[in-house]
Amino acid sequence: MTVIDRDGFRPNVGIILLNATGEVFWGKRAGHRSWQFPQGGINDDERPLSAMYRELQEETGLLPTHVEVIGWTHGWLRYRLPKNMIRRHLVPTCIGQKQKWFLLRLRADDSAFNLNASIKPEFDGWEWRPYWSILDEVVYFKRGVYREAMLFLAPVAGASPPPAVLMEQPDEPCPKESAHA
Repeated sequence: MTVIDRDGFRPNVGIILLNATGEVFWGKRAGHRSWQFPQGGINDDERPLSAMYRELQEETGLLPTHVEVIGWTHGWLRYRLPKNMIRRHLVPTCIGQKQKWFLLRLRADDSAFNLNASIKPEFDGWEWRPYWSILDEVVYFKRGVYREAMLFLAPVAGASPPPAVLMEQPDEPCPKESAHA
């Protein structure tokens, strides 16, 4: 069971998965035109690391033996949902997500992926993409969190500095704790 904190944020994990050449896994959401990194809620009986491994398996079919954890953010990164996506009839009301992000390196080959590992697949397609190439495709209300997580984890990922144009994009304002906290 997932929980909502007293501020209305649902605890969540985000996953940046690298291949041997430093490209990132980019998943196409099932039945949609949008793409994203694997992510999902933290159940009330889970710690972020165990939630990350569960979400990784549910969304990609990868097992802990297929990956190596090489970095993570500290503190919570938050984003707010657009007003039209908030389900006000639910109690408690979820206004957004607070996330811990993990950076993983794939230790298996691409045949280890199984997008149909869960009853309701999250992705129906995927590809490897250069590290910074995905930021302008992230849905606007998550873009700031993606940018902050990727910036914080870029040195560990061995990624070059981001193109300046990606750093100038406006985001939805949202109170958050620093990734460095």
